[in-house]
Amino acid sequence: MRCALTISYNGTNFLGSQTQKSSQNTILGALRHTLNKLHIDSEAVASGRTDKGVHATGQVCHLDLPPFWNDLEKLKRVLNEMLPNSIYVKKIKKVDEQFHARYSAKKRLYRYIIKHGQSNPFEDDFVTFLDSVDFEEIKEKIKLFCGEFDFKQFMKSGSDVKTTNRTIYRAFAYKHKECIVLTFEANGFLRSQIRLMVGALLKLNTNEIRDKLECKKNYKIKPAPANGLYLAKIKY
Repeated sequence: MRCALTISYNGTNFLGSQTQKSSQNTILGALRHTLNKLHIDSEAVASGRTDKGVHATGQVCHLDLPPFWNDLEKLKRVLNEMLPNSIYVKKIKKVDEQFHARYSAKKRLYRYIIKHGQSNPFEDDFVTFLDSVDFEEIKEKIKLFCGEFDFKQFMKSGSDVKTTNRTIYRAFAYKHKECIVLTFEANGFLRSQIRLMVGALLKLNTNEIRDKLECKKNYKIKPAPANGLYLAKIKY
């Protein structure tokens, strides 16, 4: 039986989401370790990878369960008892055998959280603190990313993709209490694309961002820190 798991995680102390040969300290590595203890040998496949330090509130994985694991509520309960506290299974449901967590996805939604002021040990892993930030300016500039563009200037080097074109359906900023939340929804994202877009919003003016989107001129920018980024939702 193929099932889909919706999971949330605190990525602070993990080396990203994808399994690695050199370390089990990844989200899928921890999940695989726990599944193996339950005699589930199927490899969990995620909707997409998140980098070291990036969090998720709605990551989706699929895997094939052996016949003796047909009680999905029990499996959810057991997994949450055995997994590290930084990983939580929110939902498990049966899906069609053709369902693929990555290739069946239609849209992906990420949020980036910024807060003005001095960092503190209780929030530093989850929010990017800035000494100064102009919300109204960011609110206008973020709209530039809406549409289909060649995002090759918003991609980490070493990426292996067939095309660097992506379509962003929604890009907007809003305030929530003391935080500024940046939201991006697209058909897909390149490696570190969101962090580089946020970096551009914080460092470049409107014309410079437009130049990068149109591949007219490349302004070197650093990706925004990983700790403010969240994979929020996958839409199928």
